[in-house]
Amino acid sequence: MSGLCCRLYVDLMSSFHNPCIVACFLSQRLAEIARSQAIVDEANKLVDPLQHFAAFQKFDRNGLQLTVECKRVSEMSREDLDWTFQLTKDNMQELYDTGGWRWHDGKTRGELEHENSWFIVARDSDSPVGFVNFRYELGDDDTEICYCYEVQVEEVCRSKGLGKFLLQILELLCHRAKMKKIVCTVLKVNDRSLQFFRNKLKYSGDSSCPTQFDLLNADDYCYEILSKPLSL
Repeated sequence: MSGLCCRLYVDLMSSFHNPCIVACFLSQRLAEIARSQAIVDEANKLVDPLQHFAAFQKFDRNGLQLTVECKRVSEMSREDLDWTFQLTKDNMQELYDTGGWRWHDGKTRGELEHENSWFIVARDSDSPVGFVNFRYELGDDDTEICYCYEVQVEEVCRSKGLGKFLLQILELLCHRAKMKKIVCTVLKVNDRSLQFFRNKLKYSGDSSCPTQFDLLNADDYCYEILSKPLSL
């Protein structure tokens, strides 16, 4: 039983004091979670998510001529995985250390190389220059979501629309996979990233973000959890 269902069971028992009513509600909730998990499982079975979006397999603007591909972690070469880690470290270590989170090589590698990880990778010839790392999973409310863990672009390719383009691809993939929303976590000190998600991509504070429900202690949190609902 998930943590949410355990809490739901306790709440229902305190409200109804009737095991039959509680069992009925709980059975319905478990069926909903099973349906959500089935959607996540189907999304993770996809072979080539970008095959239906030929127009998004190339990025040709602002002086860049790139190809774009989508791969699960098991299809990524060790060289490419090492590159994703090093680029993330180069771009984020200082922000982590100054923004309230301590940087850990092992933790970051573990997140990037999680067995359910997917990557959208942009390449200049054979050289990768930007990527999105994401997973299809159940959210805090046990509904089907996409969690975007990283969006990283090489310095020479920044401010040319590539990051936005890669995240637009992610939205297309999530629509097709029937996810309910895309979620990401952003450090408060990373103002550029916060403005990027909020202003350019129209993300807003997610219901799971502590600053949304712990208003009196909002300043104690060094991060924001943002999300963008997806209409199906």
